[in-house]
Amino acid sequence: MEAIIQYFETIPSHHRVILIISGLTFFWVIEGMIPLFRFKYHKWRHAVPNLFFNLTLILVNLPLAFMLLQTADWVETNDFGLINWLPDMPLWLYILMGLVFMELFGAYLPHYIEHKVKPLWMVHLVHHTDHKVDTTTANRHHPIESVIRFFFTLFGVFIVGTPIGLVMLYQSLSVVATQFTHANIRLPRRFDTLLSYVLVSPDMHKVHHHYRLPYTDSNYGNIFSIWDRLFGTYMKLDTRDIVYGVDVFPDERQNSQIWQLLLQPFQKYQKPTHQPETHK
Repeated sequence: MEAIIQYFETIPSHHRVILIISGLTFFWVIEGMIPLFRFKYHKWRHAVPNLFFNLTLILVNLPLAFMLLQTADWVETNDFGLINWLPDMPLWLYILMGLVFMELFGAYLPHYIEHKVKPLWMVHLVHHTDHKVDTTTANRHHPIESVIRFFFTLFGVFIVGTPIGLVMLYQSLSVVATQFTHANIRLPRRFDTLLSYVLVSPDMHKVHHHYRLPYTDSNYGNIFSIWDRLFGTYMKLDTRDIVYGVDVFPDERQNSQIWQLLLQPFQKYQKPTHQPETHK
């Protein structure tokens, strides 16, 4: 465990890029073998705007990374933060507690707030206006949201007291987890359900991408399902009834154009439309 933390303390930037690309490639292949929905779409064409936002995510985070390093070094030096105020514990438990609390303050909380505060929701809905959710959707976030999420992560590091090795470990696991939960893959239903008691499973997260409330405002977790279950935001819906997208931005063509997506946070809602067909 100590060797893992030491590696992530100094993980090179290009290793993180390789991780993103490797995860996308792996789940892209698996989607073709066991798809949840057999979408009628040009997969590469659909991937272009999503991969563009993967690139902007990297471009936003790289120059800001020094702030994470400085904050993580400060909390470690000053023995500050939740996990540093707890009694001495084994390293594995210290790591687990750090990951779970980073999930709360760096992922669940900002995600919840983005759904409740309209200006933030207008930025976040770029992620939700994908009508064909697959592994490339994982990091389909407007650059403004990437900045917002970064500062929530910074807040999480400060409150939780995570050293930089643990921060980088969490972010690396988060990348793989989001690619997994967005992937258009079909797992055995019982296995998916069992998995969702601890981790966010693909079927669990697909509910979050349903085009209508209250399902859109549920299942905010990124890696762990614990906070959704504790705070009552966990919901279930048969995947056969899931329809992707957002009812106030129903134009799939516009929702697949990069410039339209960049401008989307500043556009007005359209009138909700009738229920589109499911992916059955």
